[in-house]
Amino acid sequence: MTVSQKLADLGIDLPDVVPPVAAYVPAKAHGDLVFTAGQLPMVSGALPATGKVGDGHGLVPAGDAKAYARQCALNAIAAAAAAVGGVDRLTGVVKVTGFVASVPEFTGQPGVINGASELFGEVFGEAGRHARSAVGVPVLPLDAPVEVEVVFSFA
Repeated sequence: MTVSQKLADLGIDLPDVVPPVAAYVPAKAHGDLVFTAGQLPMVSGALPATGKVGDGHGLVPAGDAKAYARQCALNAIAAAAAAVGGVDRLTGVVKVTGFVASVPEFTGQPGVINGASELFGEVFGEAGRHARSAVGVPVLPLDAPVEVEVVFSFA
């Protein structure tokens, strides 16, 4: 089954590639790999939420942040596909680096980034299994709660 068929079966429409907010490209191919820039959870050109992830008033709940990591992953697939000439050229996920803007006492970064990892498993199956880092940071661009960068393989 192709990646586009799997996305269709899952009822997923890839978003448009998110334009860069600074001096970089959304994704760049090198050899048989394509590297994405850090992808924010943009939906229709806007962040669905801003702020730090944690428990308490005024913070982004971890469950919401996990959904935002999934959106980051969709944005990464779109960026990588555009860089290599189509989503069906993507053959798998090699490495995921996830950043979670979180309060100091929050230690659930791996669970948040599971939103991206689980999506890659749904879309790519066994080829979606990847190495990964999930890191807590004090702030992300545009005050986004989560950012994900991905290395894909392609043919």
